[in-house]
Amino acid sequence: MIRGLGLDVCEISRMEKLAGNERFLKRYFSENEISYIRTKGGTAAQTMAGIYAAKEAFSKALGTGITFDLREIGVFHDEAGMPAYSLSGKAEELGGGDRFLLSITHDGGIAAAVCVREDSH
Repeated sequence: MIRGLGLDVCEISRMEKLAGNERFLKRYFSENEISYIRTKGGTAAQTMAGIYAAKEAFSKALGTGITFDLREIGVFHDEAGMPAYSLSGKAEELGGGDRFLLSITHDGGIAAAVCVREDSH
């Protein structure tokens, strides 16, 4: 059963301006995410925007807003490139063991992410 739905968008140009800002990166992205972003070369800002939107979409699907460190919402991609969440800390606790599905897209200078929260019980 679906318990929550979150959607967020992020301007890629905003992330282009912040891509070299180490303070920003370390505040909002995990070390694994930063490493992944750095492998993207010319599409790094697009990747940053998608991950950032995914974190916001998660908090909206959760229904709490951002009441925890955004680095507790890890976004990774499996071998086929499908994005998924890796939760820790308060984000994991608030998730209550539920399943969170993620889709990320980019077009027209915007990255968008949708998160669906499914009841695990």
